[in-house]
Amino acid sequence: MSGSLMTKSILCRLLQQTDRLANTVNGFSHSIWAKALDRFSHTVRCLKANGKGYSDLTQFSFLSMKHLNKIFLILFCLLLAACTGTRHLPKGEKLYTGAEIKLESADQVNRRLIKTAIAGAVRPVPNKVYLGNRPKLWLYSLAGEEPKTKLGKWLMKIGEPPVLMSSVKPGVTSEIIDAKLFNLGIFKSFTESKTVEKKHSVHVIYTSHVHKPYVVKDLIYAISDDSLSRLILAEKDKSLIKIGEDYNLEILKSERIRIDAFLKNKGYFYFNPDYLLFKADTSNVNHDVAFRLTLKDSIPEDALTVYRINKVYVNQNYWLNERRTQTTEDTVMVQDIVFLGKEARMAIKPKVLAKSIYLRKHEVFSRQNHIITLNRLMSLGNFKLVQISFTENNTSGTGLLDVNILMTPMPKRTFRAEIDMVTKSNNYAGPRMNLSILNRNTFGGAELLNLSMAGSFEAQLRGKGENLYSYSWNPQLELTFPRFIVPFNIAKTNSIYLPKTSLSLSYNYQKRVNYFDMRTFRFVYGYKWKENIRKEHELNPIDVSYTSVGNKSAVFTDLLEANPFLKKSYEEQFIAGGSYSFTYNEQMLSGKKLQTYFHLKSEIAGTAFSLAKRIGGEKISSANPSKVAGSIYSQFAKLSVDGRGYYNFRDKNKLAVRVFAGVAKPYGNSLVLPYTRQFFSGGPNSLRGFQINSVGPGTFYQDTGKRGLLQLGGDVKLETNAEYRFGIYRYFKGALFVDAGNVWLLKSNPANTGSPFMFSEFLNQFAVGAGMGLRVDVSFFVLRFDLAMPLRKPWLEENHRWVTNQINFGSSAWRNDNLVLNVAIGYPF
Repeated sequence: MSGSLMTKSILCRLLQQTDRLANTVNGFSHSIWAKALDRFSHTVRCLKANGKGYSDLTQFSFLSMKHLNKIFLILFCLLLAACTGTRHLPKGEKLYTGAEIKLESADQVNRRLIKTAIAGAVRPVPNKVYLGNRPKLWLYSLAGEEPKTKLGKWLMKIGEPPVLMSSVKPGVTSEIIDAKLFNLGIFKSFTESKTVEKKHSVHVIYTSHVHKPYVVKDLIYAISDDSLSRLILAEKDKSLIKIGEDYNLEILKSERIRIDAFLKNKGYFYFNPDYLLFKADTSNVNHDVAFRLTLKDSIPEDALTVYRINKVYVNQNYWLNERRTQTTEDTVMVQDIVFLGKEARMAIKPKVLAKSIYLRKHEVFSRQNHIITLNRLMSLGNFKLVQISFTENNTSGTGLLDVNILMTPMPKRTFRAEIDMVTKSNNYAGPRMNLSILNRNTFGGAELLNLSMAGSFEAQLRGKGENLYSYSWNPQLELTFPRFIVPFNIAKTNSIYLPKTSLSLSYNYQKRVNYFDMRTFRFVYGYKWKENIRKEHELNPIDVSYTSVGNKSAVFTDLLEANPFLKKSYEEQFIAGGSYSFTYNEQMLSGKKLQTYFHLKSEIAGTAFSLAKRIGGEKISSANPSKVAGSIYSQFAKLSVDGRGYYNFRDKNKLAVRVFAGVAKPYGNSLVLPYTRQFFSGGPNSLRGFQINSVGPGTFYQDTGKRGLLQLGGDVKLETNAEYRFGIYRYFKGALFVDAGNVWLLKSNPANTGSPFMFSEFLNQFAVGAGMGLRVDVSFFVLRFDLAMPLRKPWLEENHRWVTNQINFGSSAWRNDNLVLNVAIGYPF
């Protein structure tokens, strides 16, 4: 089918639908609809006939924008009506539109649980439906059977072939449903099917006749091997099989895996979950079942043998194409571990590697220690690949294993250069560059040294400001040790994750032309460690920074003089304190329907200096601030919590919700928070319907055109976001979202009317925005485009803050003032 023929085909279908609707609306009292549709039909006929007729669109000039919006809405509905995809089916075929599951039971059963469990047995999956239509099927039908044009092939690729009734086997599906029900303890069910046919489509109704599930009455352990029996009985309280609960085959399987994992940690290297057998004794009268756990017959002898570690060999310079033997190598013995090669040639000191190796001579084999060793060695960041293999050693006796740890090294040094573009929702954009040199093994102990230099330039592309631009450069040194460095001993843990100690030294220079220069020196010393895959801690006992603002322009000085609070926040700042954060993250647990995320961070600064001054008899107050080394030090406490929930739907779509709350209190030596510690609202990862950092505090209006790169922050922040994410095609994703929130000050500021936080008013001062997004998600990289607009502006008069009645996409002035395009890397939360 050629492109022109395809276009005419589409126009023909649109014309048919338009004529059908025109006949319907001819009887309406509002003849304007019939008149408009008649002229639109004429235009479509011209386009269909000879490709002309575009000028006929001027016939709609008698319509107002209000009428046109409604007509286009009707035409959009017409287009959806053409997307059923049932008009181009093979002869004699009908479209399979899905199945309905019904349950018939005389007993009280959990219908929702049963339906959910057996829904996965229904095959095939019908064509996807959006808003009651099948657009992918329609696109596939537009392409034709054997498309020759690029457009046709592309339509077939993004489309979806029809799922025909001939591919459905209701009898087989009924048997699979009965098998699923049997696995749920419904042993005597039967399922019947019925097809319901329409003109072009068919759907199937499956009716399952069920009874209440069998209940676990007892669990008896009858293990013939005494050693195994003692171990399993000692752990029976951790059994997944609970007396009184419904029978479930999946729980039986999981229990066998649990017992196998437990035995693997007790030296049973060759044991297998298939060696465990559950024998069931059912009672038809009481609908209960008693289990007897036994061992299968003819189990290999080595499966019942407890293995211990004999020797541990480590090769930290192994390559896949090498086949070296231990006897030909020089060796170094450290803590009963044999390191192959000469110590002088070993990149990482043997004693450092030994701390990450939990498989030790004479100890009972443990799968857990195997996993800990593997993960800790990989976490050193110096090896491409770590392999651990076990060889049975019969020369020294039975039940002994030799361990071979083979590690393929990564290059010691890496140079990286990145150049990209920065775009912000406040119409600033510009290039950004980052150069870094990475040394993975600085002192021979897997210490990670990162030297980097970042620079950026941003200019206002459009807006009220004139000659507004800024540039910055930021050298940084960061050194990370794969262990805790503390002045006391720490007990060895069984975590699979390495603790880390890091220190960083950085300098940041920002030049905001026509405003000021800002210089910041910062030193941070801290620790990171993970309890498990979900829980992570970060403690920075030392966090010292010094910020100075110079070369203030007259314009900037006038802004500061007009706002004493803002002037205070831009004074010379010396911050000395510490912070702690805790993160709980379930996003990597892909099997969960509801995933949660929680982040808590607390920070305190100036307390040590204040305490020392008070001990020395000095009075501390913000009116007469104290100094350290000639600089006024900041004193404040800050706390923030970030909670998120991700609900995963069956079709891989996702609903993401976030709630953020934060409060910071300046006290003692400080009247206001330092600018770098304030809360801000608005931007790509905040309220996307507003320019970056432009919302608040409270009902105060920030004229970003006049203030340029200068924004006002707050002491309190409340924000909530909701986003529905859905797939479009392959790595293209879409989103619909709404954001609400604001920032406030704790104290009233005469220069910022409406800025203080009040419990009785904060909800009424929320800014609200909404929009839609397009994301290019290639797993390791996400490019995000979010187009949003404000729905509620808190700085307007109280009864006029909702601005939904002012939405006018046809007005360029409205679009310039309200539409915000956010371009960012990664998801907003």
